[in-house]
Amino acid sequence: MDFGRLPDLRYVDFRLPPDHPDTAPLLARSRLAAPASPRLLVGCPIWTNKDWLGSYFPLGAKEPDYLRYYAQQFNSLELNTTHYRIPDAPTVRRWRAAVGPGFQFCPKVPRSISHERELYNTDALTLTFTRAMRELGDNLGPCFLQLPPHFGPELLPRLERFLLDWPTDLPLAVELRHPRWFADHGLADSVFATLEALGKTLVITDVAGRRDVLAQRLTTPLAFIRFNGHGLVPSDYERANEWATRLAEWYAQGLHAAYVFIHQKDVRHAPLWTQHFLARVRELTGIAVPPPRLIPQQVQGSLF
Repeated sequence: MDFGRLPDLRYVDFRLPPDHPDTAPLLARSRLAAPASPRLLVGCPIWTNKDWLGSYFPLGAKEPDYLRYYAQQFNSLELNTTHYRIPDAPTVRRWRAAVGPGFQFCPKVPRSISHERELYNTDALTLTFTRAMRELGDNLGPCFLQLPPHFGPELLPRLERFLLDWPTDLPLAVELRHPRWFADHGLADSVFATLEALGKTLVITDVAGRRDVLAQRLTTPLAFIRFNGHGLVPSDYERANEWATRLAEWYAQGLHAAYVFIHQKDVRHAPLWTQHFLARVRELTGIAVPPPRLIPQQVQGSLF
């Protein structure tokens, strides 16, 4: 995720802002329907991480098996590949067969819908996409609509129409990027309220260069967080601790589930950050998600 990435972090205030005033009431209304065991789903944007060969993947593993090994390390995936093409049903069924029960795919809405057509006249494409994603069955988490940076508030009616036409039985998370969505607090509150009324989740993006997108406004009892790290510098761990604390507060108030997706420039850093983050969440909440772990490698012995 290059959006909002900065080369110099010295002047960035990485502290999480306070919750939006409407977050606590949303959680209070959702508390009665909260599951006995709230969920925490953590993952990366891709599974074809060749740099994990010999550590988190077996040395010598073949690319068609990467997803199976990835699903043994993480319990969710920000499915970026769907942003570039809509897969056919057999491909999706192979993805589902590669993961176990409880694993959640969060497929990104194709760019042909979000970026090229900017949500205009996309009914046929949306139907094709959602029909393909239904092949994931119980392994389908929220779909993820990432709006391009140039998609501004003047296109709000188009966004509202798209959200109204989206299948009501498929959860959808929406990431707003244009600065004007957040510059006018009255407009922002109105858009957030619209997402809440339509049952759509606002994506919370934690990135150095755009602290305005860190609205801390939940619009459903599901948190969808995209975390942009910087190579395991101290602030990465401090931010992990802050997120663990904030999630503990939200779970206590009635949060049903949280999806946390880690973006690190070096994919070898994602498992290490995740180990730290999950340990802190478990300490604060008791929610235990198995962390990524190094796997024993088979080494061929010598005859001499």
